[in-house]
Amino acid sequence: MYPLIRNRRLRASESIRRLVRETVVTPDDFLVPLFVTEGKGIKEEIPSMPNYFRLSLDQLENEVKELWKMGLCSVLLFVKVDDKLKDNKGTEALNPNGLMQRAIKTVKNACPQMLVMTDVALDPFSSYGHDGIVAEGQILNDETAEVLAEMCVSHAQAGADFVAPSDMMDGRILTIREALEDEGFINTGIMAYSAKYASAFYGPFRDALDSAPVDIANVPKDKKTYQIDYSNRYEAIRETQLDIDEGADIVMVKPGLCYLDIVREIRNEVDVPVAVYQVSGEYAMVKAAAEKGWLDHDAVMLEQLTAIKRAGANIIASYFAKDFIRTLG
Repeated sequence: MYPLIRNRRLRASESIRRLVRETVVTPDDFLVPLFVTEGKGIKEEIPSMPNYFRLSLDQLENEVKELWKMGLCSVLLFVKVDDKLKDNKGTEALNPNGLMQRAIKTVKNACPQMLVMTDVALDPFSSYGHDGIVAEGQILNDETAEVLAEMCVSHAQAGADFVAPSDMMDGRILTIREALEDEGFINTGIMAYSAKYASAFYGPFRDALDSAPVDIANVPKDKKTYQIDYSNRYEAIRETQLDIDEGADIVMVKPGLCYLDIVREIRNEVDVPVAVYQVSGEYAMVKAAAEKGWLDHDAVMLEQLTAIKRAGANIIASYFAKDFIRTLG
């Protein structure tokens, strides 16, 4: 009771604030997304994601070595596929010498201890820009799940430590887990995008991979039939629990800041690690506002990252990872 209790005593100096701080973000919290493209010597900035790049394999090798030296030990790989290799079935995704498979090997050869997670969905490989096979205006669930399982086996064969299905097809985690087990990949983990919302924050990412849904007849114009409605809360918990029951080792909430209530709900309900993806739109907004001088870039970045961890995230997939390391001095 006041005046015996004065809460401000614990805020009186930076030293006491550091001593009693409840949430501390560290390099170990980060999963670093990397965009890979064909070619050589390519480090191509993504216009809607300032200071973030598409990397050819030789540049990817340099990048992962730099990340490791910085104390960042986990990466999440995405590939930009040439349009001529895209079709409605994601055929190129199963190519054992495809860009993703070569990217996995490149990372492991350059830095064997780097943890490699791989994006698993059809949209980078789809002529329609969807996460699944399109037929008569619908996204086919079960047929897509079978292709995703084959993708995961291919990634495991190339050396991936974890596969990360981002598609939101029903039952795909069980299908993937059974396929991995059948091929002897009992130690290959699954990070499921369990609560992935139909969000407007993905635009810059789709620019990076040229993977936005196409606007043509008999093709859904968006992903709302398989990603979660952003108005819903309990659906996310149900989806997450189903993924765990089917064999997911890590679950994810995506995007981040607008869904911290979901992160906390899930953290309270489950006993597996929870990842949060701070997505491209969240990154781009901070970068754009900072360039205008409207926000303090580092202060806002640190506040957002802390909020994500405070909400319950064990893992933060973020384009700010290297920026964060820079703030450590």
